[in-house]
Amino acid sequence: METRAAVLWRLGDAPPYAGGSALTVESLTLAPPAAGELLVRVEAAGLCHSDLSVINGSRPRPTPMVLGHEAAGVVEAIGPGVIDVAPGDHVVMTFVPSCGHCVECASGRPAMCVVGAAANGAGRLVAGGTRFTRDGVEFAHHLGVSAFAERTVVSRGSVVVVPPSVPFDVAAMLGCAVLTGFGAVVNTAGLRPGDSVVVFGLGGVGLSAVMAAALAGAHPVVAVDTVESKLSLAASLGATAVVDASSPDVVSAVRSASGGGADHAFECVGSAAVLETAFAATARGGCTVAVGLPDPSHRAALPAVTLTGEGRVLRGSYMGSAAPARDIPRLFRLWEAGKLPVERLRTGDLTFDGLPAAFDELAAGRAVRQLLHPSAT
Repeated sequence: METRAAVLWRLGDAPPYAGGSALTVESLTLAPPAAGELLVRVEAAGLCHSDLSVINGSRPRPTPMVLGHEAAGVVEAIGPGVIDVAPGDHVVMTFVPSCGHCVECASGRPAMCVVGAAANGAGRLVAGGTRFTRDGVEFAHHLGVSAFAERTVVSRGSVVVVPPSVPFDVAAMLGCAVLTGFGAVVNTAGLRPGDSVVVFGLGGVGLSAVMAAALAGAHPVVAVDTVESKLSLAASLGATAVVDASSPDVVSAVRSASGGGADHAFECVGSAAVLETAFAATARGGCTVAVGLPDPSHRAALPAVTLTGEGRVLRGSYMGSAAPARDIPRLFRLWEAGKLPVERLRTGDLTFDGLPAAFDELAAGRAVRQLLHPSAT
């Protein structure tokens, strides 16, 4: 079948993207689902820094590539061997396809799936190859999803079925921003009621971490960013104090607001420099969780003696250390109960025509979560 899709032709372009030629909307041929795969009509797809990191070249991926990895939609067809998902099901797509068989998957760590990671790095699906083509040219998949398309084909291990009662705009954000930020707090850090928290970077992931910390009973919850509107939103979502990251001494400000240093610091920017700041802002015995994805070439310098002498901990959290089949149902139940107002992360809606300009908004730090509706006109 034919489908429209947003194609990234090359890496490394700097903004502005509006009016440029690196990201264009094309008509591509989409093959039917192979064994263990699904054809999904995409209803909503979030714009994430992981997409922007491919565009600007800090996360190298093969091109041409159909972008997009945070999405929700409706299953239209299933391939051979799929027995637990049916056409008409509503699904959330996640950006690590779990093979279900490797040591990592078998030990309850599907976010670390080695088969899925290899497929993602190669721009292929787990079963091998790509499903988007045109005139003999193959178009790579982004993180096994490629959600910036009217329709896409994904592995069964890339989706979680959700009730039709969950709006697509909410469901889409559960697959990346909320899963990652919430999971970093609950799964990776194992936060306890009364722990103090600081969150650096208030995009969709950071604000989800703020919501999770408040819901888990953390106090105080300090939110750090340079954008006033994001600081205000964080305060309304449960942050008890906010700190402007452009202030002269952020570490002192955070330490003061957190009562001498945070028990848990979450770096949600993807910056080695911010990771150093987050580490410096934790208390003795505190834990710093690296959530954002920095450029692979960047290095952080940390005082090694504090790991032993002060009992500090540095942890990485990829996809919120999540098991999507377990965690996404938890997230939508919390949303249904009014405890996780995911819809407040949404800062814009767009069609294909507005996609390049939307990435300009994201690059400038003004947007939290903009949602693409691929079938809208």
